[in-house]
Amino acid sequence: MIIEVLGPGCPKCTKTYELARQAVTNTGADAEVTKITDLQTITNYGVMITPALAINGEVKIAGRIPKLEDIQKWIMEEK
Repeated sequence: MIIEVLGPGCPKCTKTYELARQAVTNTGADAEVTKITDLQTITNYGVMITPALAINGEVKIAGRIPKLEDIQKWIMEEK
């Protein structure tokens, strides 16, 4: 499973990345969490407001920090 945090590296993006890593740990998922900071790549996902989080190429949320519980739910749905 690939989890991507999309954003330029702002504090909200950093928090989203930390939450994604915590969610992976909490669920025991076999997942790689990466940061995508390239603006062209971010817009290719259709994201105009960051932070955003994508799992296996599907954007789950954009424009706000997701809740830990939501990330965990999305991970479990992908397992």
